[in-house]
Amino acid sequence: MPQERLPSRADNFSDWYNQLVLKAEMADYGPVRGTMVVRPYGWTLWENITAALDRRFKATGHVNAAFPLLIPMSFLQKEKDHVEGFSPQLAIVTIGGGEELEEPLVVRPTSETIIGHMYAKWIESYRDLPVLINVWNSVVRWELRTKLFLRTTEFYWQEGHTAHATAEEAKAETQQMLEVYADFAENEAAVPVIKGRKSGREKFAGGVDSYSVEAMMGDTRALQAGTSHFLGENFAKAFSIQYLNRENKQQYVSTTSWGLSTRFVGAIIMVHGDDQGLVLPPRLAPFQVVIVPIYKTEQERSAVMEQTERVQQSLAEFRLKLDDREEVTPGFKFNDWEMRGVPLRIEIGPKDVEQGQVTLARRDEKGRIRAPVEGVAQLVSATLDEIQANMLNKAREFMRENTHDPADYAEFKEVVKSGWADVWWCGEEDCEAKIKQETKATNRVIPLEQPGGQGVCIRCGNAATERAIFARAY
Repeated sequence: MPQERLPSRADNFSDWYNQLVLKAEMADYGPVRGTMVVRPYGWTLWENITAALDRRFKATGHVNAAFPLLIPMSFLQKEKDHVEGFSPQLAIVTIGGGEELEEPLVVRPTSETIIGHMYAKWIESYRDLPVLINVWNSVVRWELRTKLFLRTTEFYWQEGHTAHATAEEAKAETQQMLEVYADFAENEAAVPVIKGRKSGREKFAGGVDSYSVEAMMGDTRALQAGTSHFLGENFAKAFSIQYLNRENKQQYVSTTSWGLSTRFVGAIIMVHGDDQGLVLPPRLAPFQVVIVPIYKTEQERSAVMEQTERVQQSLAEFRLKLDDREEVTPGFKFNDWEMRGVPLRIEIGPKDVEQGQVTLARRDEKGRIRAPVEGVAQLVSATLDEIQANMLNKAREFMRENTHDPADYAEFKEVVKSGWADVWWCGEEDCEAKIKQETKATNRVIPLEQPGGQGVCIRCGNAATERAIFARAY
């Protein structure tokens, strides 16, 4: 059973990514253009992502619910900017049960409208607020250019939708959820991010302010990894979501929405992967440990499997896979699990049995560690923690090395070909549009952490009071 090598990341990052997703059995192409089938290994990674996020959502007072897939077209038309922003991507149902529908139905591109309709029914008094609901679902956006996990016609995500008595409360919610995403990205996925505000051109259609966490991929392109939107009263007015306040007066609620999708699976692949395949963070990996028993004779097999069983029982607290396949060689197994990114491999052969030890191989570094069988659980726990920390540190260092402060626009043009530019920007949409036209770089985020003072816009030379990150992006 031959194993084909992956393309080199350095030679062809896109081809490396596409082939890795297929070879590692993360996902496959669906029969409808732009759709994907998420295979069990990829779905388990997504389940671990959802579990880590869901814990955080519930800890901040949110509850889960479910809303319909089909939305009346008239709902989207109630918010002008919203329908304009999404109209090119809509999938519309016009026939149901063999008959033409009285009103076209939109296959959910996002749920602000259907949720706004329901909140208008449920919210009557200040006592009903805040409403803190999260939804796990899939949405459909008719994309022209697709890439597995990163941009597909249908994708899976969570979308949070909250309603508050005041704009201040809604803004606080927006910031809180941005922090939740950043905490998840760095502490679970080992993906460093920049938190910030989106420009007017890049914000959510129908929102007042949009915020995102931006991550640098292994080819230095940016990926919007999660977004949080302050919607103000826009959707409340469109759907008449009002409540009776403490002074017995009718008032519009302020709403938010926020989401993170399966594109984050793509982020993990592109931030950490190497020429051998996936490198998965221990806290999210489908399998944290794989055990590979090694033997040639039946006598060796008996002794090796006896020690393997002892080790397996001692590691019951970890997500563990025993690879006892007979039809392939140990070398094939090593390469296979390296490609699948399992953080830690444990090898047990006849010599290991004789010496009462195991051999550990980390996915994030070369080399092997030999350790006594006794105490292996503690060693595995400590090693997984080291791997998690090492992956985050490597990714942070890569981001630092590839984020630049160009001296002028000529240097800016060179920087954004293969990195990020952290620059003063005037805030004018026309200037931003020309930067994109001239360099293919977009304003990824205006970081929350600003140096203060003022500078000169990198392109137009006008006064600027904020710095922004510009980069080419997925």
